[in-house]
Amino acid sequence: MTIARLADLADPARCPRLVVKVGSALLVGEDGKPRRQWLATLAGEIAEARKRGQQVVVVSSGAIALGAAKLGLAKRGRGSLADAQAAAAVGQIALGGLWSELLEKQGLTAAQLLVTLEDLDDRRRYLNASATIGKLLESGAVPVINENDSVATEEIRFGDNDRLAARAAQAARADAVALLSDVDGLYDRDPREPGARMLPLVEGVTSEIHEMASTASTSGLGSGGMTSKLQAAEIAERAGIALAIINGTHERPLERALGSNVGTLFMPRRNDGALKAWLGGRQRMGGVLVVDAGCAKALVHGGSLLAAGIVSSEGEFTRGDPVAVRDEKGRPVAQGLVEYNSDEVARIIGHSTEELEPLLGYSPRSAVIHRDQLVLL
Repeated sequence: MTIARLADLADPARCPRLVVKVGSALLVGEDGKPRRQWLATLAGEIAEARKRGQQVVVVSSGAIALGAAKLGLAKRGRGSLADAQAAAAVGQIALGGLWSELLEKQGLTAAQLLVTLEDLDDRRRYLNASATIGKLLESGAVPVINENDSVATEEIRFGDNDRLAARAAQAARADAVALLSDVDGLYDRDPREPGARMLPLVEGVTSEIHEMASTASTSGLGSGGMTSKLQAAEIAERAGIALAIINGTHERPLERALGSNVGTLFMPRRNDGALKAWLGGRQRMGGVLVVDAGCAKALVHGGSLLAAGIVSSEGEFTRGDPVAVRDEKGRPVAQGLVEYNSDEVARIIGHSTEELEPLLGYSPRSAVIHRDQLVLL
């Protein structure tokens, strides 16, 4: 049984495991204090989902906003990286305690997981996180995940919890993600414009869909906008995970959206295996390989990436690093784990397989990126 409409996110047969993402603007009021009454209703909805037989993972923002209020930091803690890290260190305690208290009132145990981009981009650490989440869910706990902003730098940050939610859903082997937003869903233009129309169903995030999005975060509290939500949808849809954008500003937001079918549901495009799903969700690449049109076409049809089709190489990388593959117009084609380091790739660019051994000084590997280690974008 597969998810086909928003209401299916409340069906334990179609959606046994659900990730719910809560943004800062929903969790923290203008005064810097938590919106306890609203959170209490959401905790109640999580408890009801558990009683229906669903397992729930929460991805929760709010640590920086809560900590900034306690420390009296300007710009709600986002004036500098140092401010954000200090605010997060204080706010994580408050945020974890808040979820623990409200879920405990519903008879549930909260478990806190703080992760960085590196934790989910590194294969071994990703598998460790996946195993931890799985064990917590099997034990009846509700994992509450947030980015570890107190130690994350600009180079190792998700930057928003929308993409973190999609990656957490992969690690949790979830069936769907519900992103609670401040709008009902994705509109074909700015929802404040006359005639704006909400899209109830999206089957594949295309360039046209991206053009509809706004990068603005209307609250001023969060770090993402509609663009980050579409990027999260792309990560989810390649892993066979449905993703919904629903309005979280109402009390009992899940019941309102799923019961009345108000929101935007992004359907999965395919169901990559575990390794390819992880690889397709990676955000940091070691380098870039630019390929010609014939090579790009061959990759789309299931081929491996051969040296003959490479036009140029950018960046420094070693064997086994993830690299991006783009066409000559700069459009993303794929990403995968490279079989050669950047110096070796530079020597063999444009050469046929028969010509590689004298250039490398050893018997060449079957491909620069084998199709089993490559995921199309």
